[in-house]
Amino acid sequence: MGPRVVIVGAGIVGCALADELTARGWTRVTVLDQGGPVRTGGSTSHAPGLVFQTAAHPTMTRFARATAAKYAALRVAGRACFRRVGGLEVATTRERLADLRRRHGWATAAGIDSRLLEPAECVGLHPLIERDAVLGGLHVPSDGLAVPLGAAEAQAAAAAARGAEFRHGVRVTGIDTTGGRVRAVETSQGRVAAEVVVAAAGMWGPLLGAMAGVPVPLSPMAHQYAWSTPLRELDVLQKVRGLLDPVGAVLPILRHQDAGLYLREHGDRLGVGTYGHRAMPAEATGLDRPGPDRGEMPSERAFTALDFEPSWAAAQALVPALDDAKVERGVNGLFSFTPDGMPLLGETDVPGFWLAEAVWITHSVGVAQAVASWMVDGVPSLPALPGADGEAGEPEPVDVSAAHHDRFDPALLAPATVRGRSCAAFDEVYAIGHPHAPGPVRPPRAGPFDGRHRELGAVVAERDGWAVPAWFADNADLPEVCEVRPRRAWAARHWSTVAGAEALVVRRAVALVDLTSRHRVDVTGPNALGLLQQLTTSDLDRPVGARTRTLCLDRSGRIRADLDVARLGPEHFAVGAATRLEVRWLAEHALGDVTITDVSAGTCAVGVWGPASGVLLSRLTDPADRRRTADAVHTHVGAVPVLALRGTPAGLDGVELRTSADLGAALWDVLWDAGATLGVVAAGDRAVASLLVEAGHRGIETGIDATLTPAEAGLGHLVDPAKGLFLGRDAALAPPRRRLVTLALDDPGEVVLGDEPVLDGEVCVGRVAAAEAGHTEDLSLALAVVPASSARAGTPLSVEYFGRRLAARVVEREVR
Repeated sequence: MGPRVVIVGAGIVGCALADELTARGWTRVTVLDQGGPVRTGGSTSHAPGLVFQTAAHPTMTRFARATAAKYAALRVAGRACFRRVGGLEVATTRERLADLRRRHGWATAAGIDSRLLEPAECVGLHPLIERDAVLGGLHVPSDGLAVPLGAAEAQAAAAAARGAEFRHGVRVTGIDTTGGRVRAVETSQGRVAAEVVVAAAGMWGPLLGAMAGVPVPLSPMAHQYAWSTPLRELDVLQKVRGLLDPVGAVLPILRHQDAGLYLREHGDRLGVGTYGHRAMPAEATGLDRPGPDRGEMPSERAFTALDFEPSWAAAQALVPALDDAKVERGVNGLFSFTPDGMPLLGETDVPGFWLAEAVWITHSVGVAQAVASWMVDGVPSLPALPGADGEAGEPEPVDVSAAHHDRFDPALLAPATVRGRSCAAFDEVYAIGHPHAPGPVRPPRAGPFDGRHRELGAVVAERDGWAVPAWFADNADLPEVCEVRPRRAWAARHWSTVAGAEALVVRRAVALVDLTSRHRVDVTGPNALGLLQQLTTSDLDRPVGARTRTLCLDRSGRIRADLDVARLGPEHFAVGAATRLEVRWLAEHALGDVTITDVSAGTCAVGVWGPASGVLLSRLTDPADRRRTADAVHTHVGAVPVLALRGTPAGLDGVELRTSADLGAALWDVLWDAGATLGVVAAGDRAVASLLVEAGHRGIETGIDATLTPAEAGLGHLVDPAKGLFLGRDAALAPPRRRLVTLALDDPGEVVLGDEPVLDGEVCVGRVAAAEAGHTEDLSLALAVVPASSARAGTPLSVEYFGRRLAARVVEREVR
């Protein structure tokens, strides 16, 4: 039966989650909604139902693929809930045409059949397109149109048949969190006891979160959609093809992303949706209050025709059949947008209070399946899609870190920041993205080295809300710049040969690397060692002064954290992690007398990396301290007290120095002055990324994620089964089915971006997880996940990159 679960929101996400939970045996599910039983009033009630599966993030692609697969089999009252009319994306610029080639690669890597088309082929699929307006297209036959209300109804019926209760016209007024966990939901019709509450309320999510004391960083945003007057051309097409279908479509859904448009059929009319207008945010409070700008439902606002005019003109240019048509009606429909455009999923800091927010129709089933398995089994997973034999395999873990609700630094949660960044996310929905493009505004957090970075001409990037240097303009005069091979086309964007020069200096001399954006955590107390032993793969019962790299696994044996642990005392450990979600993993599992304190904000860290690092530090440290052999020691650099941690993830000589934030600038200055005669430089993030990939390092930001076991990631040497029981131990010992390997491309001038398909002959066998140039060896390198049978050194493979095949081979690397 499972615990008592209350889902707030009976839109398509709430209905899908109720279906998935009850299918897994949790049948004590109550779904509450303030709206009616069919059109609840949220975004599901006006959503156009497009399911384009290919997305920039592989997890979102997996969610969409799962959605299309399930909805294709759903029926309500004998009517289909999904029609595979296919999706057609067209390009009207050379830039977009290149992007479609990249998207074709993403689809191939995800196992989605797609095809690049010439202009005439685009018109053959969609005869209403103006032939001379397009340069090419991308066709995905399995994309299609969902009937949102029908799909919600079908899933609700399936859940109700297993025991779920749906209650409409019920307004949630509070969430009881007595004792620090969920106890009940207070409503306009009384109290509903619950051990688990899931907020699936879309635009109302921030209000529900406030009731539980949980921030929900999303902003309702208006999105324009309009219906044309009848088109004779559509009427003729439908009669010719004999269409009798409730979805009302014979042509593929059409995306014209250069103009921020999509178009779909409604019988003999075309529906035109646009992201090409200005961002129009709304407040979560008062969504259902009456007003002159309100539509028939809380999620609708009056159509603003002036905003729509440029989009209508662009639609007419692409589809001339609209020239004599008019906008029959339109709506400014509200959807949920987050600061990065991704969903908000997972259990919050209030035990039992979960989020399934900011989810679109396109991803609704995949999200519901991942969250349901996460709740029931403790690991988010998706059902394996049927193979060539028609049989589906076992559920497969999915990495939801990019959609975890707690991925944002607290400095990014101010309402004005959420609103501003959500508006920026709206503006970028159909933009051509680049993985290394800087954000629209300077990050809010800056470490104590920021002033020195500015003096050195830092080109700023962002990590977890921190301003980090990508490279330094002052290094443009380094002689090593001339040794760096220039990059081509997309790989040359948001990159500089200066970054390669910085990497070469690190290898040959010495550089200062700002590590402040990484998380620094103190784990203390009588149960500190016990907690770390239970959660990590390595034996941490080592002498004071030892520094150990270790992993945290979930119960399926997949990697959830990659930690650097230094023992500073019998009950004191200094832990380093790349992301806040890794720190959260520790905190979520803390039991007994142990305290976990994230000290990142009050501290800073700088890496002194390179073969001359020892010489530099010898000028600043006490000879007695230099004779100490421990990897972690408290010492002084000049007059600055530091925690010195010997070693680097790039296989170089070096040390990480940590101190309090107020002494950071002084530490930088003393190192900079002492290193002047050694040619010390500052090295930015792009140089570090190159060094890590070149060294064979596998990390959370260089290739590994929550779908890989240690053996699959090439990190089996970090697992010590002899130390005793730890979370995920037995699962981690299973033989690897796939491997994360290093590929060297035959052409060192071609540097790929990530997520490209890896092929063995004509068969896609994997995808690129990370890529960089190795400047020391003048190699283009990629970390790729491939079957174990393709992981042997020397195996010839290829990478599909913007429609071209780049020859590559598996190379040996000492994995770090």
